[in-house]
Amino acid sequence: MSPFLQLALTLAVILLAAKLAGYASTKIGQPSVLGELVVGLILGPSLLDITHFSFITDAHLGEIIAEMGELGVLLLMFVAGFELHLSELTKNTRVSALSGLLGVVVPVLAGWGVGLAAGMPNQGALFLGLTMGATSVSISAQTLMELKVLRSRVGLGVLGAAVFDDILVILLLSAFLALSSSGGGWTEVLVIFLRMVAFLSLSTAFGIWLLPRLMHRVGRMGISQGVLTTALVVMLAYGLLAELLGGMAAITGTFVAGLMFARMPDRSRLEGGLHALAYSFFVPVFFVSIGLSMDLHQLSGGAWGLLAAVSAAAVLSKWLGAGLGARLGGFSWRESVQLGAGMIGRGEVGLIVAALGIRQGLVDNATFSAVVAMILLTTLITPPLLRALFKTSGPSEGQKAVQSRSQ
Repeated sequence: MSPFLQLALTLAVILLAAKLAGYASTKIGQPSVLGELVVGLILGPSLLDITHFSFITDAHLGEIIAEMGELGVLLLMFVAGFELHLSELTKNTRVSALSGLLGVVVPVLAGWGVGLAAGMPNQGALFLGLTMGATSVSISAQTLMELKVLRSRVGLGVLGAAVFDDILVILLLSAFLALSSSGGGWTEVLVIFLRMVAFLSLSTAFGIWLLPRLMHRVGRMGISQGVLTTALVVMLAYGLLAELLGGMAAITGTFVAGLMFARMPDRSRLEGGLHALAYSFFVPVFFVSIGLSMDLHQLSGGAWGLLAAVSAAAVLSKWLGAGLGARLGGFSWRESVQLGAGMIGRGEVGLIVAALGIRQGLVDNATFSAVVAMILLTTLITPPLLRALFKTSGPSEGQKAVQSRSQ
């Protein structure tokens, strides 16, 4: 069987399994994303190991699936931004800033403490804390969209806090790497901060003043699916510039791109094609690829104890930190608990930080496996937790007000 046919067969299995698992998940009252994550774990090396069947000889198949999954998460965050209005997001700036700040500081301190208690050197323990400070809301965003509360106060707060979280983690990580080496020290950190400001300023300016004109002109050219194609090109450009210019995660760039497109009066021309492309192919591949990246067989001996400690600290510290920030920002206790739960998942941002740690020799293989398992665990528990919190309490008056204004 040729490498292409192996890829075609694997994708067919992944897509079919993802949709069936998602359907089964909704039948038991859970978001479909939970089923897609679980089936990824089943298909992955922990159980079936689909990419290493006897007839799969392409050594690069796993990498191709992972890269398709990366495109999926870029599209997912683009859609999340596309569902919002920038004016709505900025109304919760105080909540977003406080939740983002405490949602990083508390987990970093907790992870640092767990690392020291486990006998890790100070540098490794601090890096463990940084992996716990990261947040990825791609899973939460999908769950909130399914629950139809993405544009509620809590949904907007989660997305805004994630942006602050991303910026702060990158700054802390840059400071850690700069100060732990013989590099430029705080000068390098300042450069990273200025790069972030430059990206956010340029991307916003382009989105407000030039992007509408560009899309209007493309729409008048009569090119087949020209508007959708141009939107995808702009989305990818924002993701690239977020990393290359801003030093931020690409998903932050595509989220900003989505916010820019959400301002356009003819956004309905994009909506159908964008959702079809994302949710029929790339997004399911992304959710399944998370499970495919995890091998529970790598956990042995003391790694299980470290996993339990790291996972408990990761869940409680992020929930407490982000939730307390929301409360200090003016949310009710109920909304604060919901927002804190939405920030628990680490996802691909945590994986990026963990991979950097093992490349730099800051963590060993056992610690890396425990961190990856923690990331998967926090990703798995977030959808049912959000579902339970919103189902038992229902939308608050503040949430209803935001939703009514968006209709």
